Amino acid sequence: MLNISNTRVDDAILAHFPLKTLRALPDLRAGRSLGRWMLLILFIGLASLFLPWQQNINGEGEVTALTPQDRPQTVQNAIAGRIERWAVRDGQFVRRGDTLVVISEVKDDYFDPNLTTRLGEQLDAKKGSQDATVTKISALDNQISALQAGLVVKLESARNKVKQSRFKVISDSTDLVAQRTNYRIAADRLARSEKMHADGLISLTDLESRRLKLQEDYAKVVSQEAKLNVARQELTNARLDLDNIGADYREKIAKAQSDRSSAVSYRAEAGGEISKINNKISSVVVRQGLYVIRAPQDGYIVRSFKAGIGENIKEGESIVTLQPANPLVGVELFVRPNDVPLIQPGRTVRLEFDGWPAVQFSGWPSVAVGTFAGEVAVIDAVSSTNGKYRLLVRPKIGKHDPNWPAQLRVGSGVYGWVMLDDVPIWYELWRQLNGFPPSLKSEPSASTGAKK
Repeated sequence: MLNISNTRVDDAILAHFPLKTLRALPDLRAGRSLGRWMLLILFIGLASLFLPWQQNINGEGEVTALTPQDRPQTVQNAIAGRIERWAVRDGQFVRRGDTLVVISEVKDDYFDPNLTTRLGEQLDAKKGSQDATVTKISALDNQISALQAGLVVKLESARNKVKQSRFKVISDSTDLVAQRTNYRIAADRLARSEKMHADGLISLTDLESRRLKLQEDYAKVVSQEAKLNVARQELTNARLDLDNIGADYREKIAKAQSDRSSAVSYRAEAGGEISKINNKISSVVVRQGLYVIRAPQDGYIVRSFKAGIGENIKEGESIVTLQPANPLVGVELFVRPNDVPLIQPGRTVRLEFDGWPAVQFSGWPSVAVGTFAGEVAVIDAVSSTNGKYRLLVRPKIGKHDPNWPAQLRVGSGVYGWVMLDDVPIWYELWRQLNGFPPSLKSEPSASTGAKK
């Protein structure tokens, strides 16, 4: 029969032999306890895999201003010049319109201190020339009117003279016809008288009288023909005078109109010169106002790009950097293109700012400490130079979320998480191991993001 004793073999051996190695061997009951603890830990681990986990998209960025006017800007000079005096120092707060730098002129065209006075004198001279031109145009208008009136009178007089000459030609033509008729009658009488003298009916004295009468009538015919030719020549001259008067007056009127056109053209040129001088005077006045470079808005002088007195600066060159005061602070985060389709404006963002200690549990934002809440305001339509997409995040104030720190400065680093939907932890681990993007239960929409 097998005898089983409660005394352990090792206890009996250890009682007679001091074996240290055997004493160091663990008790088998400790192994059972370790197994129970491992099973408990395994059970807890498996159970924790089914706990909810809020998916998120992380990104890095920096503090910025939500509006362009609140972001750091460089103050530039509009004209080239030489630095004469600095009115600010780095870090100084300035109001809008405060003097930053005073410069002097470097272009020889504007060295004359009385340049505006000189330009005013040129303007007065040009205006006087323009007024004289206007007077000349008025005089030429009167001259043209007088020439046109004189042309009417002269043409009427010449037409009357033509009519008179025509009437005289008609009268002399009629007289010539009468004289020729008388000459034919005298010739017929002479022929009859010679026949009668041959018959002895009349004396030689009567015959001679008839011959003398014929010669007188012939002389009258010749004289009348000469008078008719003179009258015809006078008619031709009258017509030529009529044509010459029209041509002469047209030439004078055309010359006067040409002079008037030249005067009008000069008046227009004078008007253009006056406009140019006025423009130059205005430009000089504005340029003189640009010798003092002023602050465009309230802010702090961050950095000056120029130093010293007497240094030349080019037009459009940056002089100082100005950080506007009281900017509307926001955050710009950069996320991977793979995650952009899952983000909509209005999504909640947890932010961790440089300089503020925080303990962040991205999957359980409710237990996070030191983080601040924000919401997505803008998603850029194109990627940045680093290949990522920029998100603009504005502050979001909730019941349990504190205000953003007042000490935030533009340019400070930020680490953020865009919060998405809740999923089991096992799914999130599986997604991370496989490199899959976060998933959504439905198609992304602006309203869903805003509610979330």
